[in-house]
Formats: sequence, C-alpha cells, structure tokens
Amino acid sequence: MTATGARLSRAATRAPRADHPHRTSPFGLRTRLVLAFLLVAAVSAGTTAALTYREARNAVLAGAQDTAVTSFREQAETLAPALPVDPDMLRESLFVIASKAKPHPWVVFAEYGSLRVSSGTRPTSSVVTAELRRITLSTPHGGFQRVVSDGVPYLTIGIPVVTRTSVSGSSSVPTGLLLFAVMRMTDEQDDVDALLTAARNGALPGLVVALVPALIAARSVLRPVRALNKAARSMGSGRLDTRIRVRGSDELADLASTFNESAGQLERSVDELQQAEARARRFASDVAHELRTPLAGMLAVTEVLDEDADGLDADTARAVRLISAETGKLAVLVEDLMEISRFDARAAELNTDEVDAAETVRKTLHHRHWEDRVRTELREGIRIRLDPRRFDIVVANLVGNALRHGSEPVTVRLDTGSAADGADVLVTQVTDNGPGIRPEVLPHIFDRFYKADAARTRSAGSGLGLAITQENVRLHGGTVRAANGPEAGAVFTVEIPLRTRPGKEEEPE
Repeated sequence: MTATGARLSRAATRAPRADHPHRTSPFGLRTRLVLAFLLVAAVSAGTTAALTYREARNAVLAGAQDTAVTSFREQAETLAPALPVDPDMLRESLFVIASKAKPHPWVVFAEYGSLRVSSGTRPTSSVVTAELRRITLSTPHGGFQRVVSDGVPYLTIGIPVVTRTSVSGSSSVPTGLLLFAVMRMTDEQDDVDALLTAARNGALPGLVVALVPALIAARSVLRPVRALNKAARSMGSGRLDTRIRVRGSDELADLASTFNESAGQLERSVDELQQAEARARRFASDVAHELRTPLAGMLAVTEVLDEDADGLDADTARAVRLISAETGKLAVLVEDLMEISRFDARAAELNTDEVDAAETVRKTLHHRHWEDRVRTELREGIRIRLDPRRFDIVVANLVGNALRHGSEPVTVRLDTGSAADGADVLVTQVTDNGPGIRPEVLPHIFDRFYKADAARTRSAGSGLGLAITQENVRLHGGTVRAANGPEAGAVFTVEIPLRTRPGKEEEPE
C-alpha cells in the first residue's frame, strides 16, 4: 500500500515528461472559428447579393419588356386594318410603326406567306426564332422572347394581324400577316452587368469587415479555452490549487466551474492520499525501528540456541533451527523496510568514494562466500566514484536473486559502455542459467513484494531486494533493467554513470 500510494502521489505532483515540444497547428481553433465565421458571412452575403441581383435584373428587364410589348401591340392593332399587302406600302407602314418604338428603337419585320418585308437591315430576321413564329401563329395575342445573337441581347415580339368580325372585337379572323419587332437591350444588359459588379464589389469589402467581428468572437471564445489550457498545464506540473476565474453564465463559464470543482476534488483526494501515504510510511518506519531492538535480542538468543542444538533431542533441535532461520528472515525484512522507508522519505544519500569497480565486485562475492558458485568476467582498471556500500547491495541482491530463482552457473560481467544519451557508464551484468522470466512478469519485476508465482506464499527473501536495488541504482543516476537471455536464463543489467555527482539524490519516478 505504501509503495502504491507513493507512486500515485508522485505521479500527481510531478510534471509529465514530453518527448516533443507542443506544436500549435496552423489550423487551430482560432483559424477554424474565423474561417467558419467568414464562411457564414460569405454565404449570407452571396445569398443576399444573388437574390437582390435576380430581383433587380427581373425588374429592369421586365420594365423594358412590358413597355416594348405594350407599345408594339398598340401600334399593330391601330394600323392593322389599314395594313396593305403591297411590299412598298407595307414597308412604309413598318417604318411608321418603328418610328413610334418605345423604350428603344425597333426593327420591324412583316411576314405574309412568302413575302418578307423589313423596316431596316440590322438586325436580320434570323433573330426571330421558329418557336416565336409558332407561338405567334397559334396565339391571337402573340408572344415575345429574349434572345442573344452574336453576343448582343435582343427582345423579339411577335403579333399576328387579325380582322375583327364584330364591333365589340370579341371575335377575330387571322389575316396571315405576322409582325415582328426586334429591339436591342444593350442598355438593360449594361444595367444588369453594373448590378452584378456592384454586388461582387460589395461582397468583398463585406468579408473584410466581417473579419473584425470574427476575430473578436474567436478571441472571446479562445480566452477561456487558453485559461483552461494554462490551468491544466499548471495542474500537470503539480500545482493542484490552480483555479480558473469564472466569467459570465454561458457554456464556457459552466466548463470553468466544472474544472474548478474537479480540481478541488482532485486536490482533496491527493491530499488525503499523501496523508495516508505519510502515515503508512511513518507506520512502517516506526514498526521497523521498534522491532530492531527486540530482534537483536532474539538473534542473540537464537545464536546461543543454535550452538546447543546438537545436544537437544531431534524435535527440539528442529524447532530451534526453524526459529533461528525465521528470526534471521525477520531481521532481514526489518532492515529492508527501514531502507525502503528512507528512500520514500527521501532521506537516503550517497557517501561516495573513488573505488576500483572489479575489486568491489570481488569483495561482495567474497564476503558472502559465493566465489565457488559465481563466475566473473571483470574488466580491470575501471575507476569510478560511487557509494561502495550501496553498490555492494546492488551486486549482492542481483547475484542472490539469480542463485535463488535461477540455476547455476551465475555470471557477473563488468565493463564500460555508452548510455542512450551517449554518456559513459559502468555496465554490470548478472546472468543465470535458469528458465528466465515470464513475459507477464517482466513489467513488475522491480515492484515491491511482487511474487511471480501467486501460489508462492513464502520465499527465501523479503520481496524487497530488487526494489531496493532499483532505488540504489537511481540514487547513483543510473538505470537497471531485466530481460531474458538469447538462449535461457535471466539477464539483469545495471548502468551507472562513470562520473556521479556525490551526495546527489535523484527523485524516483
């Protein structure tokens, strides 16, 4: 529980490490907001301009068209009874009709069977379409069309000349004579083009003007977002008392309130967790400290009993040796707990000295009588400044772990190398000939009290040896990792910088 609480506490109060600096996307929220605002403005302006253009165009063209159609029909009806079919006289009548053209000059054409008469030469009768002729023949009131010929817009009007058979004019008989008027509409087209240009030219400044409120709106939206981002980064760096100022009563204000409530709850939870961790750490330290004195007495008694065990009966001797062995394990566990509590309290420090690395490893093996069980491949002449006692613990824990859980022969290799960042390091490698470490166990191999076999309730060690090894290596600014060999067996590799700053404690991750 203590170890878990420590990891959670440190994770909550330590700033996360970023492998790459944060880069703002060129199409960030501000850009998207401005583009969306401009898109809405552009669609609105375009729609308004299109509708206005359409209505104004229809009004301009309809006005000229209605005037021309009404005027031409009146002239045709007035002159219709007197229209001759003689070509010369008919042409003079067409000139009379054309002279009264409104709102622009006309060119008038007359068709009677195969007879074709015109009041002018431009434009030609080819402007009059077959469809307009069909409409004129089939409708007593005629019809009209707008056509474009050679890029010039025209209004063409067709009216059949009829003979009234009654005074009221309710019935009439077609005479077969068709009159067509062709009027250029270049002035109206110029007006329409001017409307289109005005609409287009007015839309562009409108978009530029819309950019100002777009930027203001984006800023009003992004201000609380930036505040939230800054507050989140502040909390990520460990300042859990960070809060956001709530402004207004909109959705962003609700988001700021929710963030503040969550931050407050997180701060309270972390405080409670830290307090529980501190209590658990202090409890473990106090218990271990209080057990040291009675354990020292128990160890002294068990040593005496061990010396006299041979003179006791078999059952009593077995019980005495069991008590002696368990008391020794308890003493090791208490010492390991004391060591772990010092790491948790960040009270552990280095007492460095310049030593010969190979000689230090040999002393470790000699003091524990492992020379005959462990093979060594030690590079001579490596001088390094480190804490000899803690390095002795590192080597002893790794070799002891290999002897207990692996198979002999166990090999200790010592050499120099380069770390991932290019620094020169002392490389200590311990390998065994056992079955290796299962893949699901590797991520937890350095956890405190972790047991690879869930059914194994007892072990020869305290369950803290590898955790203490990791903390000692980190205290030197180095790393330790576990892996499986290419053929069989576990491989533990320790890398310690050749130049360690004395007394520097690196915060465990």
